[in-house]
Amino acid sequence: MTSVATHPTPSFTSRLWNRELTSYPSTPARYTSLAIVVLTTVVLYYQLYLAGAIATQILRDLDMSFVYYVNISVVGYVLGAAASVIAGIADRYGRANIVTVGLLLTGLLCLFGIPNVHSKLAFGVVFVAIGFVEGIILVATPALVRDFSPQLGRASAMGFWTLGPVVGSLVVSVVTSTTLDHLPRWQTQYVICGVVGLVVFLIALVGLRELAPSLRDQLMVSSRDRVLIEARAKGVDIAAALKHPFKQMWRLDIIGSAFAISVFLIIYYVAVGFFPIYFQTIFGYTPSQANALGNWVWAFDAGALILTGVLSDRLRVRKPFMVVGALGAIVMTVIFALSATRPGTSYNTFVVILVLLAAFLGVAYAPWMASFTETVERHNPALTATGLAVWGLVIRLVIAVSVFIVPLVVTTVTTLVEKGPTAQALAVKYQTQLATASKVAPATLAALSANPQDLTAQVTALSQISGKSAADVTKVVTLSTQYADQLKTAAAVDPATLATLATNPTDATAGASAVGQIVTKLGVTPGEAVTKLQALATVPVADLLFLQGNGAAVQAAAAQLTALAAVPPADTALLQEVQKAAADSPGQWQNYYWIAVGGETVFLPLIFVMAGYWSPRKAREEAERHQTYLDAELAKLSETQPV
Repeated sequence: MTSVATHPTPSFTSRLWNRELTSYPSTPARYTSLAIVVLTTVVLYYQLYLAGAIATQILRDLDMSFVYYVNISVVGYVLGAAASVIAGIADRYGRANIVTVGLLLTGLLCLFGIPNVHSKLAFGVVFVAIGFVEGIILVATPALVRDFSPQLGRASAMGFWTLGPVVGSLVVSVVTSTTLDHLPRWQTQYVICGVVGLVVFLIALVGLRELAPSLRDQLMVSSRDRVLIEARAKGVDIAAALKHPFKQMWRLDIIGSAFAISVFLIIYYVAVGFFPIYFQTIFGYTPSQANALGNWVWAFDAGALILTGVLSDRLRVRKPFMVVGALGAIVMTVIFALSATRPGTSYNTFVVILVLLAAFLGVAYAPWMASFTETVERHNPALTATGLAVWGLVIRLVIAVSVFIVPLVVTTVTTLVEKGPTAQALAVKYQTQLATASKVAPATLAALSANPQDLTAQVTALSQISGKSAADVTKVVTLSTQYADQLKTAAAVDPATLATLATNPTDATAGASAVGQIVTKLGVTPGEAVTKLQALATVPVADLLFLQGNGAAVQAAAAQLTALAAVPPADTALLQEVQKAAADSPGQWQNYYWIAVGGETVFLPLIFVMAGYWSPRKAREEAERHQTYLDAELAKLSETQPV
């Protein structure tokens, strides 16, 4: 009897580490792994983008400036770029274990690390550590998608993978918008995020698998290539295919297309990192309102990714979709930039603008991901992870630069975030005084601030507050000074008595009543009261009538100006600083949005360097040629099989 070699069944623990599949999996098994990869990507981007949604709370709680926060992000992206290069080892050592271990690390950092930091430095260290780990595994996940996806279904698969960043953003928006009002501590958001990450880690630990190198290192156009690939896998020289990996991938079409998508997505980086800050500081939205805006944006972006991926695969072209998406994104970003300086833009208007912008980004991005992996495969399908590492390096460096320049272009955020709440409290406290200040020209206020005794500035301010001409104000001031004592006397006598005396100066009853009122209110003797009443009678009637018609308004203005002058200089300076920042900020953000438009424009010409067809007809013809070739190869294979 001939003995048959047997292989011991691997233990449960060994299967947790040894995840390689030596044969191409069935469709259900393949979809299971793809679903785990997509779920993993969603969670990773949820962890990565969470800080942007709660940035204002983090800045205030940790006494962190906006520039400091941005620089933390820049360091994180730079280290993430280095991590992306390291992720190229996934071509040699596999992808699944990298993803699984990374999920464990980021879950622990979110659950226990960030919620327990108490300084901006500690926050920065943990945040950068999360970015570094994710820089590695976010290269491994699209590599897994490529491995399990033939080219003719690649756009659909990449559309689902791209749901990672989009749905990750959506999860951030939904969770924060629904929980921040009830769980206001920003640390709680990271606790939730960490728990979710560890749950997905357990799912990946048990269920995530990957193709053996001999399978994944080959080009698979359609699912019918499976038999041929498995047969050829026995003869694949893996070591030769993996020699000098980055040298093989350092090509114009790979680097150029990676740069193209990186600058195309500048508006996306702004959306996930700074939109909550933008809408809270510019339009006064609450954190929940600002994040709820993202619910609409990312939901439509996700739908566009899936739909475009399916259509791209059905028509078998990528580039036309990229062009349509880019042109639409340019138009919508321009409209959004123009809205940045219009404080009256409604919430619903922003919903429409951003939904359309997000949809066009999705139309361009899913086909781009498919085309990029196909461009890498054009050079060497065994180095997919290395090609994606090049993409990861380029995109993170571009993100780092684009994020770094935000505080250089938008210089007002720190003022609005750090001093905005104090300014709001002062605005309530000095509501009346600020109403007065709003009536006075800035130049006049500046003159009074420099010299409170400036008579010209005083008259101008009183004129602007009272609505009277400067000449009338001057006359009121002059007459009020000239007849100061007489006016005090007039103020002590009721108007009816004064009117009677004006009509009949000899009315004894009215005279006696006037003397009595003067004695009582001014505290003088009857003789002095008579003298004062006589002095009042000498004032020209025209002057009295003028003062009667204009004096009250000017006196009220003087009282308001006095109250305004009593506001402490420090409070005034802070209010002026915040008001200036609020006035300058929309224009500064708009300038940054023009940079995003420039990035979208650069994307267009670099589409031409990528793999793929423009014409669905030519794509179908190529698919038919491949089918003919495949049939011939399978026929040869069947002839060589032993009977």
